[in-house]
Amino acid sequence: MKGRGSGVIKQILKDHFSGFWEMHDSLFPAAYRGHIKETVEKTIKCGTRDMGYARYECLGCEGNPAPKFVCFTCKSRFCHGCGKKYTDEWSDKQQDMIFNVPHRHMVFTLPKELRNVFYHDRKKLNELSKQVAEVFQYHNYQRSKKRGLRSGIITVIHTFGRDLKFNPHIHALVTEGALDNKNEWVSSGGYIPYDYLRKSWQKVVLDLIKKWFPGNQQMSELVNELYQRYPKGFYVNAEKRITNAKGVARYIGRYLARPAIAEYRIENYDGERVHYWYEDHKSGKRIDKKVSVFRFIFEVLQHIPPKHFRMVGRYGLYSRRSYRKATQALSLHAFMRTRQIAFVLESKRRKKSYRQRMIDSFEEDPFECPHCKREMDLVGIWHSDYGWIYHYMQETETYKKWREYGLV
Repeated sequence: MKGRGSGVIKQILKDHFSGFWEMHDSLFPAAYRGHIKETVEKTIKCGTRDMGYARYECLGCEGNPAPKFVCFTCKSRFCHGCGKKYTDEWSDKQQDMIFNVPHRHMVFTLPKELRNVFYHDRKKLNELSKQVAEVFQYHNYQRSKKRGLRSGIITVIHTFGRDLKFNPHIHALVTEGALDNKNEWVSSGGYIPYDYLRKSWQKVVLDLIKKWFPGNQQMSELVNELYQRYPKGFYVNAEKRITNAKGVARYIGRYLARPAIAEYRIENYDGERVHYWYEDHKSGKRIDKKVSVFRFIFEVLQHIPPKHFRMVGRYGLYSRRSYRKATQALSLHAFMRTRQIAFVLESKRRKKSYRQRMIDSFEEDPFECPHCKREMDLVGIWHSDYGWIYHYMQETETYKKWREYGLV
């Protein structure tokens, strides 16, 4: 029996993915199957010598310590270890680029009747993200047609709910205010009414459905039915207000590369069934689920995004075209408001190396020789796809003979 926080998902995949895939690969859209299979296989090998490694030795040391192997990782957002590392680094980076103004966190949802459309074509979710930005841009236009108000919008696509069902929705972080065409900051003044958000979101989604399926009678009837079934529009949650840039970066990072289920929520895996739990959104109560291992694998794998899928969208003031000018204007605005030049000149954070992360986490230098205490030498790099990329003896005659006989 294997419980929470112990690499249990990787173990489940090691034990059952091959058999599951042979029997049930047809459950996934044909265009994504190759990438899903490749992603899972890399995740299983992540952190092992099968992926590749860098080898360190303390050459000439009298203590003759054992070599140190630093195994390569899969870099997949599906992997719990790599996904968390990616999220942490992304969140740190965002603290340098998010405007230091209040933001509102919103969640734009889709009715269950439309979810299957996005299950079979995930790239449609990218077009949906653009429509989230259109909702705010149109609202700004209605507020003042002359001032050309522009908000900053960051969207993150999510496909799973707490119960692991396919439930595509879009998280949006929106500035509570906008820049006008004179680069003056304009407060939102009470923010956007719920009625407008819900009904405008419903309209842009259903307009896209009509655009994607022209002449499809069944879809046309569904669109009309959804207008009648949801007279108040599609559900939008807009309650979370965040007042500082660091808080915004941390909050949005939670929704970027988070695996579909955290391992601490898996209570037990006995080789045949998986017991996990989640907290119900409405009641706040804990719900326990016990499912077959194949069912659990399907629930997790269905959320692997297509290769090169764009999870994050930046629009308005956060778009590439507008960001630099908006940064200058908002930096000046912050300086005039607070008289703190540190906001304008805040230094950028550097990405931490593997060595520094290990020192920070375990207070131990992974490359320090346990005998003589000096830094160990990099003697070789081997990659699963390319073989030996580097070896410290590669220029010597001995090494050339090794290569000739296929020893390296």
